[in-house]
Amino acid sequence: MFRWRYIALPATILLLSVILTAYFYRLLPSEVAYHFKGSSPDRWMSRGAITIWLLAPQFILTLLASVIVWGMAKLSLHFRQTPSQWIKRMLALMGNMLALPQIILGFATLQIFSYNCYQIYLMPLWTFALMVMGVGAVILAVFFTMAIRQIRRGSQESTR
Repeated sequence: MFRWRYIALPATILLLSVILTAYFYRLLPSEVAYHFKGSSPDRWMSRGAITIWLLAPQFILTLLASVIVWGMAKLSLHFRQTPSQWIKRMLALMGNMLALPQIILGFATLQIFSYNCYQIYLMPLWTFALMVMGVGAVILAVFFTMAIRQIRRGSQESTR
């Protein structure tokens, strides 16, 4: 019951992060600024270490999304009490939800690389994170509203 579309966003963001890292790696100095106070750097790390610290969470979150979807798919086969279309929607939502922190990590990667290669400071990470969380909250609200409507419709049809 596992489908790649259930983890399409985390896998895509992982792929984009790897491509971004591959492109910028050769342009990075040996010491990379990774922490900023205001718009000026105040902490540095080696190029190899920062690459590992930026890509490892992307891999872990993609793997976590895969494990969650795989586990929930196995559980849904065991407890066949809800409609399969509903299960597919929930698996897609749960698997792709981990893309939100990945988007923020991807922006942090882009921020670090753009500053160290071109001295371009995009925007504070907290501002971008708030924007992503706001969009995520709206998407979740839409999905939960749809779920509640579907449950109410189902309960009204069963009482008839």
